[in-house]
Amino acid sequence: MEISYTPKQIAKRLSVSTTTLRRYEELDLVPDVPRTASKRRCYTSFHVQAFVALRALIKGYDIPVVYDVMRLLKKGHIEQALWVVNLQQYNIQTEKQRIREVIGLIRKTDFSRYRNILITEEMSIGEVAAIAGVNTSAIRHWEKERLIRSERNPENGYRVFTQRELKKIIIISSLRKTVYSIERMKPLLEALETQDLTAIEHSFQVTLQKLNEQLANQLKGISEMMRYIDNFAK
Repeated sequence: MEISYTPKQIAKRLSVSTTTLRRYEELDLVPDVPRTASKRRCYTSFHVQAFVALRALIKGYDIPVVYDVMRLLKKGHIEQALWVVNLQQYNIQTEKQRIREVIGLIRKTDFSRYRNILITEEMSIGEVAAIAGVNTSAIRHWEKERLIRSERNPENGYRVFTQRELKKIIIISSLRKTVYSIERMKPLLEALETQDLTAIEHSFQVTLQKLNEQLANQLKGISEMMRYIDNFAK
């Protein structure tokens, strides 16, 4: 006989409120919950594992991604959900490679080329945005926050960026997805100005460690998600 669970029992197990459980239901993230004759929710082990998987995934992935995956699973689109998760695994691997690349960049004394692109002392905002892989709006924002600075071309008034500023932009773009706020970035960029490479490298090592922790959480989430998927065949 299938064991049933009350909202309070599941909430206690997951260390969340019953309100949170109801919100997950309202967001269409878990299987539909049957009701008793008195309209009380009656959760099964299938629902329990859905909640467990959801909470585990949240620890390793952005919430919009988790919600997308859970909705796909509820609809039975298992393969599609797996591909969404797979893309996130690829993204975190790419981010790790990018950070290692930037660490190598910081150590380089010659910055005349980057990814086989010739770097000059007078680059437009569009050029540095393309090289760093960011939007020009982000560069304008960072300049407004005084993380970087540009000169003005006396002939046309357009922004001009140097090699040093491009290096800063690349560093900022690599740290912006981590816990580094603008205020925490400023000392790092000042360290770059004074060639205090030890401080900068330490910050990137911390970032790599956080990626390692995120990867571990993602894999734990995948493990619980696969247990949830196994229930679909029962």
